[in-house]
Amino acid sequence: MSPDAAGALPEGAGANPEPAAAPPRSRLAVFEDAVSVGALVLMAAIPITEALIRPVYPTGIPGSFMWVQHLTLWVAFLGAAVASRRGELLSLSAGPSMVSEVWRPRLLSLSGAVGVVVSVVLSYASVVLTRAEWEGGRELALGVPVWAAVAVMPVGFLLIAWRLWRRVPSRWGRWTAILGLVVPLLLHEGLTGWDLTGNGIEWPLLALILIAAAFGAPIFVALGGAAAVLLWSNWDPVSAIPAEAYSMVTKPMLPTIPLFTLAGYILAEGGAPKRLVVLFRGVFGWMPGGVAVVAIVMSAFFTCFTGGSGVTILAMGGLMFPLLLADGHRPKFATGLLTAAGSLGLLIPPSVAVILYAIVAEVDIPRLFVAGLIPSALQIALVAGFTILVTRRFAGKTSSFRIGEAARALWTAKWEASIPFVVIGVMLGGIATLVEAAAITVLYALFIEFVIHREGKTFSDLVRTGANAVTLIGGVLLILGAALGLTNYLIFADIPGMAIDWVQSFVASPLFFLLLLNIFLLIVGCLMDIYSAIVVVVPLVAPLGLAFGIDPLHLGVIFLTNLELGYLTPPVGMNLFLASYRFKRPLGEVYRASVPFLLIRAGAVLLVTYIPYLTLALPGLFFD
Repeated sequence: MSPDAAGALPEGAGANPEPAAAPPRSRLAVFEDAVSVGALVLMAAIPITEALIRPVYPTGIPGSFMWVQHLTLWVAFLGAAVASRRGELLSLSAGPSMVSEVWRPRLLSLSGAVGVVVSVVLSYASVVLTRAEWEGGRELALGVPVWAAVAVMPVGFLLIAWRLWRRVPSRWGRWTAILGLVVPLLLHEGLTGWDLTGNGIEWPLLALILIAAAFGAPIFVALGGAAAVLLWSNWDPVSAIPAEAYSMVTKPMLPTIPLFTLAGYILAEGGAPKRLVVLFRGVFGWMPGGVAVVAIVMSAFFTCFTGGSGVTILAMGGLMFPLLLADGHRPKFATGLLTAAGSLGLLIPPSVAVILYAIVAEVDIPRLFVAGLIPSALQIALVAGFTILVTRRFAGKTSSFRIGEAARALWTAKWEASIPFVVIGVMLGGIATLVEAAAITVLYALFIEFVIHREGKTFSDLVRTGANAVTLIGGVLLILGAALGLTNYLIFADIPGMAIDWVQSFVASPLFFLLLLNIFLLIVGCLMDIYSAIVVVVPLVAPLGLAFGIDPLHLGVIFLTNLELGYLTPPVGMNLFLASYRFKRPLGEVYRASVPFLLIRAGAVLLVTYIPYLTLALPGLFFD
């Protein structure tokens, strides 16, 4: 399965520590990279400037809030276009490998053709939205019209369609894509005068989209295509999909996702990982299996900043796997540990998964972060405790704790170790909002790598890091936009209300409801990346939680811990595929290596589910 965003690094990205020389880029590619990275830099620069000038110039930059929101839109769609150019749009990766060599090219061609058609349909729907903004005449600030910002959506979808078409592996597949564009024309009543709704044609179309998704079509194609078909069959405008995407991307707190992701990439591609390994080894190295504990803590730290376990496994795995082997750990154990540890940080501030959940569920972000602290610490402690217990038998390399060595390591890594305190401090001190704190984190990461340690080599390296971040951001936000279109249909069709009535008809106990919820979310975590799961499933689950009297903060932590566990669940848990790819181990071996950690994490999920005090104690202490 594809990496998350969330949950995630696009397939192949960062997996090879010595990448081959890249081919020369076209002028369009250079332009895309420059504009998308420039938009991301402006997203950080505007909030930082706003925070700095606020004490002397209270009115701030005219329209700064609107500028940052719409720069997020540009980063999302230009980043998605860059991801399509690199072949890194998030998609299911297991499907093609499950068919014979004879059928694989045909299915890949079919999935590519469906991807082209869906992208063109979404581009047309975005044109409708852009035209509506043109006619509405709204302005951002300084006379700049909103439609000029929204116009990036149809352009982005068209670029994606063109690149998907070029990647279709056969000539007949390319012609199929072109001929497939006739289908939306036939279904468009305004163009043909034919009303085909109610004739059951939507079911074959949905089946075709599902098959395409299973065999390589990007995830946004499955979500956006399904949303388009369902909206059309319900006589609702397909333009609701880009409209919902626009609404989502311009939400007040969403800019924190690309900003924290950029900060994580700057740290991960600099010298921060090595310094933190030295720090954590100095602190935990005296323990049995101390290096394994270091791997757990390091993975949690970088997952909370990069926004997805995929980045942690692919980027940090190359550093930690050899260290674990050198410390006497068996390859099987090292594989299982790093696979499980990859998602441990998804509840720790400033995790973008928590931010996104809070936005969708309309829960207070600081409260949700505080609610997740004890459950997150519990999971880390249980995995670390199990690791120490097991490694006593075969990893005897320990050293006595040396306070001087630990102090020196802390001094060396003091800048990186202080990042969480900087983020929390500027917010609690009233110095900055959450978006401004995210922008300050980017500046702080740049300061660490380029000024303090001077490990930022050249300006081109910084641009490359920004382009890598933009690729991930665009791929994730594109999925979110498409998922919101599907959510829009679910709300139109009153699916949440029907789900409440259906569940309450045979479930009376909140405890039994929580058990069923855990099973359902575990399956969701296996099959969907965390970000699209949040956008699609939260509107269904949140009303059910309220109906059964579950506290919204408790429900949010249950939701996220289950999705963390889904990453490890065979046969299609995302971390399992990433670990097999990164550590070059057979998938069956990864399954077996991960089972003990899966059981430990499952126990943690049950504790969090049935002991609400673990989640609600700290919010009650700090906020009530």
